[in-house]
Amino acid sequence: MTTTPPAPLLSAQALKVAFPGRRGAATARAVDGVDLDIRPGEIVALVGESGCGKTTLARSLLGLVPPTSGRVTFGGEPLDYAGRALKAYRKRVQLVLQDPSGSLNPRHTVYDAVAEGLRIHGHAGDERAAVSGALARAGLRPPERFFLRYPHELSGGQRQRVVIAGALVLEPELIVADEPVASLDASVRGEILALLLRLRDELGLSALVVTHDLGLAWNIADRVAVMYLGRIVETGDVEQILTAPRHPYTQALLSVLPEADGEPVILTGEPPDPSKVPSGCRFHARCQILASGEAERAGVADACRTEDLPVLDGDGRTQVACHWAAGAGLP
Repeated sequence: MTTTPPAPLLSAQALKVAFPGRRGAATARAVDGVDLDIRPGEIVALVGESGCGKTTLARSLLGLVPPTSGRVTFGGEPLDYAGRALKAYRKRVQLVLQDPSGSLNPRHTVYDAVAEGLRIHGHAGDERAAVSGALARAGLRPPERFFLRYPHELSGGQRQRVVIAGALVLEPELIVADEPVASLDASVRGEILALLLRLRDELGLSALVVTHDLGLAWNIADRVAVMYLGRIVETGDVEQILTAPRHPYTQALLSVLPEADGEPVILTGEPPDPSKVPSGCRFHARCQILASGEAERAGVADACRTEDLPVLDGDGRTQVACHWAAGAGLP
């Protein structure tokens, strides 16, 4: 018997974010047509190189950057950008930034840092109990021991736990974590990832984890969305995508992981300028499959250079936007 997946908690539909160029320059299409669903209790990893648009997409999902077109829905309702409605939304969807040192005011104690969100949103309950509970859930126990400490008195991992506690104190339904362990030592990274998984299991928390690291995605995510030049080019179950990638870009990203078999794929050049999106497949100028002649042998080389690909659905099915993957009959 097939079970119907739950309705998405957060959804982007045909989302585009464009920034006008300076002094008459062309518009930069930072997010150029994205469908993405995040379901209750699900962790989705948004993966790609720097400059691919993943942080802009995350900021738009948070309501920090209004879309140029398309829409964001939360709990089935379109996101309202009016001040009061947006404030209520940000209580339910919290952001965890990459650098805990930059996220925390050095003049604020841990208690004040965690309590800040409660004060902004006019929390009417027991503030001390809420702060204690958030710190404990973030793994800082006993929480009272950390109340009067300042950020410089903590380790990097403890600072990141304080940032996570500051998000948890408002009891959100979803967190957006932008490179949550990139600035941490390798020994601490696993602890923070384990914490995020435990919060998902215990609280039913959903998460969008923005990262350039496919190894991190393997360790934490249920699903992966691979982004290149403003579009999601491959998406699906984490095990399927990371063990049998179909898009040449995903294959290249995976090839440089330490545990990868074979020689790493070194992509030529830099990602194209989002104000000058190339015709056809937006990856074709750097594509190792096109450069090697495999696309020509599959009879799709011209399509790679000239035919745009459709926007992938955001519903979680395994999908790829690649003429070669379709033409070569890849599973």
